[in-house]
Amino acid sequence: MTTNYKKEFEDLIQIVIKESASDLHISEGRQPIIRVAGFLIPMSTHQPLTKEDIKGILDELIDDSKKAIFLERRAVDFAYYDTNQTRFRGNAYFQLGKISIALRVIPKSIKSLEELMLPAILENFTTKQQGFFLVVGPTGQGKSTTLTTMIDMINERRFEHIITIEDPIEYVFESKMSVIDQREVLQDTPDFHSALQGSFRQDMDVLMIGEMRTPEDISAAVTAAETGHLVFSTLHTNNASQTIERIIDSFGPSQQTQIRVQLASSLLGIFSQRLIPRVSGGLIPAVELLINNSAVANLIRENRTHEINSVIETSAEQGMIDLNRNLADLVRAGEITIENAYLYSSNSKGLEHML
Repeated sequence: MTTNYKKEFEDLIQIVIKESASDLHISEGRQPIIRVAGFLIPMSTHQPLTKEDIKGILDELIDDSKKAIFLERRAVDFAYYDTNQTRFRGNAYFQLGKISIALRVIPKSIKSLEELMLPAILENFTTKQQGFFLVVGPTGQGKSTTLTTMIDMINERRFEHIITIEDPIEYVFESKMSVIDQREVLQDTPDFHSALQGSFRQDMDVLMIGEMRTPEDISAAVTAAETGHLVFSTLHTNNASQTIERIIDSFGPSQQTQIRVQLASSLLGIFSQRLIPRVSGGLIPAVELLINNSAVANLIRENRTHEINSVIETSAEQGMIDLNRNLADLVRAGEITIENAYLYSSNSKGLEHML
């Protein structure tokens, strides 16, 4: 590489955009790697990057304040705009004493539920005045994209004050009918919890929390939902029942009864999604949706979360979506292979009965 690291990095970004890649991975001693339709592909014509290359690129991506955090914590989140104003969410980290950087492309336009191939019932949750709605799933499965679409639906149709708390900010919203204030951790607020506490004094109606990282964050979010606000957030959990267990287990034994009661009354729903390779190319979501009703609320209060999966399976007429049933429907429609359906199912025996 030459010493013009900005140009060299922009050249890499052009390849990412040209190949419709979702991610770029760069690391010392390795060729750049892109992810296309879920698959990692090395840039075979590119030379492996040197230590100086990675340091030079990192200098272009983060400022001195982020650099100080990176050296102290050995990892840092950041956002980056290229010269064409394409936005990227990035993370720089150490591995084996070497620097690696992962970048995710953030599309310029916000897609509709239909364009994302997501169920129309998600629109119902954007019409609520208060409550707690979670989008969950492993990293890289489109949680932020789904939340962004739902927030923008409120932005287009309702007069509300929306506050987002993110690390880093991914999509930059344009205020439409709503007023939107976006706060980035470290840039606009010291941490998630400070921003959460501040939101109660900022006359907010709708709150979007990029990620709940501590029990204090969860408690503040649930309290906001209980006190007349509409709250959206994400967790890195696999399904609805695991999400509820994770929330409750993050508190000490003396607090768990209270959080169960609060969650039972404030929860609107939990949406879980996976992006699965599509037979025709690209990715398609497979989803699960829990809608909080009296039966679900009782199970949460009584600490019987292991029974929630059964409620989802038998409540399709109420709009709930069972992951296995959704996977089976995608197989029958020729959208995904049977092998991938089993790979992404958390209950292969249950799936077998549906195929």
